[in-house]
Amino acid sequence: MNSLKNLLEELEGLHPKYIDLSLTRIEKLLKKLNNPHLKLPKCIHIAGTNGKGSTLSFIKNILIESNLKVHAYTSPHLEKINERFIIANKIISNKKLFEYLKYIKKINANKPITFYEITTAAAFYMFSKNYADVLILETGLGGRLDATNIIKNNLISIITKIGYDHQEYLGKSIKKITKEKLGIIKKGSIIINAKQSQIVNQEIKKYTQINKNKILSYESDWKIINTSKDYFYIKKNNNIKTMYPKPNLNGEHQLYNLSTAIITSEYLKKLGYRIH
Repeated sequence: MNSLKNLLEELEGLHPKYIDLSLTRIEKLLKKLNNPHLKLPKCIHIAGTNGKGSTLSFIKNILIESNLKVHAYTSPHLEKINERFIIANKIISNKKLFEYLKYIKKINANKPITFYEITTAAAFYMFSKNYADVLILETGLGGRLDATNIIKNNLISIITKIGYDHQEYLGKSIKKITKEKLGIIKKGSIIINAKQSQIVNQEIKKYTQINKNKILSYESDWKIINTSKDYFYIKKNNNIKTMYPKPNLNGEHQLYNLSTAIITSEYLKKLGYRIH
Protein backbone atom coordinates (compact mmCIF):
# COMPACT_ATOMS: atom_id res chain seq x y z
CA MET A 1 0.00 0.00 0.00
CA ASN A 2 2.93 2.31 0.69
CA SER A 3 4.03 1.90 -2.92
CA LEU A 4 0.56 2.91 -4.10
CA LYS A 5 0.52 5.86 -1.72
CA ASN A 6 3.90 7.05 -3.02
CA LEU A 7 2.76 6.64 -6.61
CA LEU A 8 -0.39 8.68 -5.96
CA GLU A 9 1.74 11.44 -4.45
CA GLU A 10 3.93 11.44 -7.55
CA LEU A 11 0.87 11.76 -9.78
CA GLU A 12 -0.39 14.68 -7.70
CA GLY A 13 2.90 16.46 -8.33
CA LEU A 14 2.69 16.34 -12.13
CA HIS A 15 0.73 19.62 -12.34
CA PRO A 16 1.00 22.73 -10.16
CA LYS A 17 -2.80 23.09 -10.02
CA TYR A 18 -5.31 20.65 -8.59
CA ILE A 19 -7.97 21.94 -11.03
CA ASP A 20 -7.15 23.18 -14.53
CA LEU A 21 -10.11 22.47 -16.79
CA SER A 22 -9.06 21.32 -20.26
CA LEU A 23 -9.38 18.31 -22.54
CA THR A 24 -6.04 18.90 -24.28
CA ARG A 25 -3.75 17.06 -21.85
CA ILE A 26 -5.91 13.97 -21.43
CA GLU A 27 -6.48 13.79 -25.19
CA LYS A 28 -2.71 13.70 -25.79
CA LEU A 29 -2.18 11.02 -23.15
CA LEU A 30 -5.04 8.88 -24.45
CA LYS A 31 -3.57 9.10 -27.95
CA LYS A 32 -0.29 7.67 -26.58
CA LEU A 33 -2.36 4.87 -25.01
CA ASN A 34 -3.92 4.05 -28.40
CA ASN A 35 -7.22 5.79 -27.59
CA PRO A 36 -8.78 3.41 -25.06
CA HIS A 37 -11.73 5.81 -24.63
CA LEU A 38 -12.86 4.81 -28.13
CA LYS A 39 -13.02 1.12 -27.15
CA LEU A 40 -15.53 1.31 -24.31
CA PRO A 41 -19.11 0.04 -23.92
CA LYS A 42 -22.05 2.38 -24.35
CA CYS A 43 -21.92 5.06 -21.70
CA ILE A 44 -24.28 6.61 -19.17
CA HIS A 45 -22.75 10.00 -18.36
CA ILE A 46 -23.85 11.90 -15.24
CA ALA A 47 -23.40 15.62 -14.57
CA GLY A 48 -25.00 17.95 -12.03
CA THR A 49 -24.33 19.62 -8.70
CA ASN A 50 -26.01 17.24 -6.25
CA GLY A 51 -26.85 13.54 -6.38
CA LYS A 52 -24.40 12.37 -9.03
CA GLY A 53 -22.71 9.73 -6.89
CA SER A 54 -25.95 8.37 -5.41
CA THR A 55 -27.62 8.22 -8.83
CA LEU A 56 -24.62 6.37 -10.25
CA SER A 57 -24.66 3.93 -7.34
CA PHE A 58 -28.39 3.24 -7.74
CA ILE A 59 -28.04 2.62 -11.49
CA LYS A 60 -25.00 0.40 -10.96
CA ASN A 61 -26.82 -1.72 -8.39
CA ILE A 62 -29.91 -2.10 -10.61
CA LEU A 63 -27.76 -3.25 -13.54
CA ILE A 64 -25.68 -5.63 -11.42
CA GLU A 65 -28.87 -7.14 -9.96
CA SER A 66 -29.91 -7.72 -13.58
CA ASN A 67 -26.71 -9.76 -14.13
CA LEU A 68 -25.07 -7.14 -16.33
CA LYS A 69 -21.37 -6.33 -16.20
CA VAL A 70 -20.76 -2.70 -15.29
CA HIS A 71 -17.73 -0.44 -15.38
CA ALA A 72 -18.13 2.70 -13.25
CA TYR A 73 -15.94 5.72 -12.57
CA THR A 74 -16.76 8.15 -9.80
CA SER A 75 -15.07 10.83 -7.71
CA PRO A 76 -14.24 11.79 -5.07
CA HIS A 77 -13.92 8.64 -2.96
CA LEU A 78 -15.06 8.17 0.63
CA GLU A 79 -12.28 6.05 2.14
CA LYS A 80 -9.78 4.95 -0.49
CA ILE A 81 -9.12 5.77 -4.12
CA ASN A 82 -9.93 2.21 -5.27
CA GLU A 83 -13.62 3.12 -4.86
CA ARG A 84 -13.39 5.33 -7.95
CA PHE A 85 -12.74 2.37 -10.26
CA ILE A 86 -15.39 -0.35 -10.61
CA ILE A 87 -14.28 -2.90 -13.20
CA ALA A 88 -16.89 -5.47 -14.26
CA ASN A 89 -18.83 -4.97 -10.99
CA LYS A 90 -15.78 -5.10 -8.66
CA ILE A 91 -13.67 -2.44 -6.97
CA ILE A 92 -10.13 -2.61 -8.30
CA SER A 93 -7.51 -4.20 -6.04
CA ASN A 94 -4.49 -2.28 -4.74
CA LYS A 95 -2.20 -4.47 -6.84
CA LYS A 96 -4.06 -3.91 -10.11
CA LEU A 97 -4.52 -0.19 -9.44
CA PHE A 98 -0.80 0.21 -8.77
CA GLU A 99 0.09 -1.66 -11.98
CA TYR A 100 -2.27 0.40 -14.15
CA LEU A 101 -1.28 3.75 -12.64
CA LYS A 102 2.43 2.95 -12.87
CA TYR A 103 2.03 2.13 -16.56
CA ILE A 104 0.00 5.28 -17.26
CA LYS A 105 2.61 7.39 -15.44
CA LYS A 106 5.34 5.84 -17.58
CA ILE A 107 3.46 6.56 -20.82
CA ASN A 108 2.74 10.13 -19.70
CA ALA A 109 6.52 10.66 -19.36
CA ASN A 110 6.28 13.40 -16.71
CA LYS A 111 4.23 15.71 -18.94
CA PRO A 112 2.10 18.22 -16.96
CA ILE A 113 -1.34 16.75 -16.26
CA THR A 114 -3.68 17.06 -13.30
CA PHE A 115 -4.24 14.18 -10.90
CA TYR A 116 -7.88 13.92 -11.98
CA GLU A 117 -6.98 13.85 -15.67
CA ILE A 118 -4.35 11.13 -15.35
CA THR A 119 -6.55 8.96 -13.13
CA THR A 120 -9.42 9.42 -15.60
CA ALA A 121 -7.13 8.31 -18.43
CA ALA A 122 -6.16 5.32 -16.30
CA ALA A 123 -9.83 4.48 -15.79
CA PHE A 124 -10.47 4.48 -19.54
CA TYR A 125 -7.40 2.31 -20.11
CA MET A 126 -8.35 -0.29 -17.48
CA PHE A 127 -11.97 -0.33 -18.69
CA SER A 128 -10.80 -0.96 -22.27
CA LYS A 129 -8.92 -4.07 -21.09
CA ASN A 130 -11.96 -5.66 -19.44
CA TYR A 131 -15.43 -6.58 -20.73
CA ALA A 132 -18.59 -4.82 -19.55
CA ASP A 133 -22.09 -4.31 -20.91
CA VAL A 134 -22.40 -0.70 -19.72
CA LEU A 135 -20.09 2.09 -18.58
CA ILE A 136 -21.28 4.69 -16.05
CA LEU A 137 -19.28 7.90 -15.68
CA GLU A 138 -19.67 10.67 -13.13
CA THR A 139 -18.19 14.06 -13.99
CA GLY A 140 -15.74 15.51 -11.52
CA LEU A 141 -16.45 19.20 -12.10
CA GLY A 142 -18.79 20.85 -14.60
CA GLY A 143 -19.16 18.88 -17.79
CA ARG A 144 -17.98 20.55 -20.98
CA LEU A 145 -14.29 20.54 -20.04
CA ASP A 146 -14.38 17.70 -17.51
CA ALA A 147 -11.87 14.96 -18.33
CA THR A 148 -14.64 12.34 -18.62
CA ASN A 149 -16.14 14.34 -21.50
CA ILE A 150 -13.47 13.06 -23.87
CA ILE A 151 -15.71 10.04 -24.52
CA LYS A 152 -17.63 9.83 -27.79
CA ASN A 153 -20.24 7.07 -27.26
CA ASN A 154 -22.62 8.73 -24.81
CA LEU A 155 -25.88 6.75 -24.87
CA ILE A 156 -27.65 8.53 -21.99
CA SER A 157 -26.84 11.91 -20.43
CA ILE A 158 -28.21 12.31 -16.91
CA ILE A 159 -28.47 15.80 -15.44
CA THR A 160 -28.92 15.64 -11.68
CA LYS A 161 -30.00 18.64 -9.62
CA ILE A 162 -28.05 21.76 -10.59
CA GLY A 163 -27.20 24.55 -8.16
CA TYR A 164 -24.38 26.98 -7.45
CA ASP A 165 -21.03 25.19 -7.36
CA HIS A 166 -17.42 25.91 -8.36
CA GLN A 167 -18.44 29.33 -9.64
CA GLU A 168 -14.81 30.34 -10.16
CA TYR A 169 -14.60 27.66 -12.87
CA LEU A 170 -18.17 27.30 -14.17
CA GLY A 171 -19.55 30.84 -14.01
CA LYS A 172 -21.37 33.05 -11.54
CA SER A 173 -24.93 32.39 -12.74
CA ILE A 174 -27.11 29.28 -12.76
CA LYS A 175 -27.53 29.72 -16.52
CA LYS A 176 -23.77 29.55 -17.10
CA ILE A 177 -23.32 26.64 -14.71
CA THR A 178 -26.16 24.75 -16.43
CA LYS A 179 -24.63 25.33 -19.88
CA GLU A 180 -21.30 23.93 -18.66
CA LYS A 181 -22.96 20.80 -17.29
CA LEU A 182 -25.03 20.30 -20.45
CA GLY A 183 -21.70 20.07 -22.28
CA ILE A 184 -21.67 16.29 -21.67
CA ILE A 185 -24.64 15.73 -23.99
CA LYS A 186 -23.76 14.16 -27.32
CA LYS A 187 -25.68 14.19 -30.58
CA GLY A 188 -28.32 11.46 -30.49
CA SER A 189 -28.05 10.73 -26.77
CA ILE A 190 -31.16 10.84 -24.62
CA ILE A 191 -31.27 13.32 -21.75
CA ILE A 192 -32.72 12.19 -18.42
CA ASN A 193 -33.36 15.33 -16.44
CA ALA A 194 -33.84 15.07 -12.66
CA LYS A 195 -35.91 17.44 -10.54
CA GLN A 196 -34.67 20.98 -11.25
CA SER A 197 -35.44 24.62 -10.59
CA GLN A 198 -37.50 26.46 -13.19
CA ILE A 199 -34.51 28.39 -14.55
CA VAL A 200 -32.50 25.18 -15.08
CA ASN A 201 -35.43 23.50 -16.83
CA GLN A 202 -35.74 26.52 -19.13
CA GLU A 203 -32.07 26.24 -20.12
CA ILE A 204 -32.37 22.50 -20.72
CA LYS A 205 -35.51 23.02 -22.81
CA LYS A 206 -33.68 25.61 -24.93
CA TYR A 207 -30.82 23.17 -25.42
CA THR A 208 -33.07 20.32 -26.55
CA GLN A 209 -35.00 22.57 -28.95
CA ILE A 210 -31.74 23.52 -30.67
CA ASN A 211 -30.03 20.12 -30.60
CA LYS A 212 -33.10 17.86 -31.01
CA ASN A 213 -32.17 15.42 -28.23
CA LYS A 214 -34.92 13.24 -26.81
CA ILE A 215 -35.53 14.14 -23.16
CA LEU A 216 -37.30 12.59 -20.18
CA SER A 217 -37.85 15.09 -17.36
CA TYR A 218 -39.07 14.96 -13.79
CA GLU A 219 -42.61 16.43 -13.53
CA SER A 220 -43.43 16.13 -17.25
CA ASP A 221 -42.51 12.43 -17.65
CA TRP A 222 -42.46 11.07 -14.11
CA LYS A 223 -42.88 12.21 -10.55
CA ILE A 224 -42.89 10.82 -7.03
CA ILE A 225 -46.24 10.51 -5.25
CA ASN A 226 -47.68 8.90 -2.13
CA THR A 227 -44.55 8.31 -0.09
CA SER A 228 -44.92 6.23 3.08
CA LYS A 229 -42.50 4.93 5.70
CA ASP A 230 -41.19 2.08 3.57
CA TYR A 231 -42.44 2.71 0.03
CA PHE A 232 -42.90 5.38 -2.60
CA TYR A 233 -44.70 5.52 -5.95
CA ILE A 234 -43.52 6.78 -9.31
CA LYS A 235 -46.30 8.09 -11.53
CA LYS A 236 -45.57 8.44 -15.24
CA ASN A 237 -47.23 10.69 -17.79
CA ASN A 238 -49.40 7.74 -18.90
CA ASN A 239 -50.87 7.75 -15.34
CA ILE A 240 -49.37 4.35 -14.53
CA LYS A 241 -48.24 4.21 -10.89
CA THR A 242 -45.58 1.79 -9.68
CA MET A 243 -44.57 1.12 -6.07
CA TYR A 244 -40.90 0.86 -5.03
CA PRO A 245 -39.21 0.24 -1.67
CA LYS A 246 -37.45 3.27 -0.22
CA PRO A 247 -33.64 3.25 -0.40
CA ASN A 248 -31.51 2.65 2.67
CA LEU A 249 -29.92 6.09 2.26
CA ASN A 250 -31.63 8.76 4.36
CA GLY A 251 -33.14 11.94 2.98
CA GLU A 252 -35.99 12.82 0.65
CA HIS A 253 -33.48 13.82 -2.03
CA GLN A 254 -32.44 10.15 -2.30
CA LEU A 255 -35.96 9.29 -3.52
CA TYR A 256 -35.43 11.68 -6.43
CA ASN A 257 -32.00 10.19 -7.14
CA LEU A 258 -33.46 6.67 -7.07
CA SER A 259 -36.36 7.68 -9.30
CA THR A 260 -33.86 9.05 -11.85
CA ALA A 261 -31.97 5.74 -11.72
CA ILE A 262 -35.20 3.76 -12.20
CA ILE A 263 -36.23 5.83 -15.23
CA THR A 264 -32.72 5.35 -16.66
CA SER A 265 -32.85 1.57 -16.21
CA GLU A 266 -36.31 1.42 -17.78
CA TYR A 267 -35.03 3.30 -20.82
CA LEU A 268 -32.10 0.89 -21.10
CA LYS A 269 -34.63 -1.95 -21.09
CA LYS A 270 -36.42 -0.32 -24.04
CA LEU A 271 -33.08 -0.26 -25.85
CA GLY A 272 -32.75 -4.03 -25.43
CA TYR A 273 -30.74 -4.36 -22.24
CA ARG A 274 -32.00 -7.19 -20.02
CA ILE A 275 -33.12 -5.30 -16.93
CA HIS A 276 -35.33 -6.87 -14.28
